[in-house]
Amino acid sequence: DIDCKTVDSALSPCIPYLLGGGTPTTDCCKGVSAIKDMSTTTDNKRNACKCVKTAAARYPSLKDEVAQALPDKCQVKLDIPISRNTNCDAI
Repeated sequence: DIDCKTVDSALSPCIPYLLGGGTPTTDCCKGVSAIKDMSTTTDNKRNACKCVKTAAARYPSLKDEVAQALPDKCQVKLDIPISRNTNCDAI
């Protein structure tokens, strides 16, 4: 099972990127990749999505378009949108 603590720690190196844009760090991309590896079932994807959404909501200045571009910038095919506006149950 995926817990939010794991998701939070995987994405914590991404915070500077998510707030300011630019290029995500290697550690950030490793975290994105780790979330992908954890999200193998629909339930896991939904749980990870909810964790990401909750984490994103903690940062009012998070740039949604920057967040959504993160998987592509890291060259990771992530089935979970990184956004505070995602309907996780639709995954």
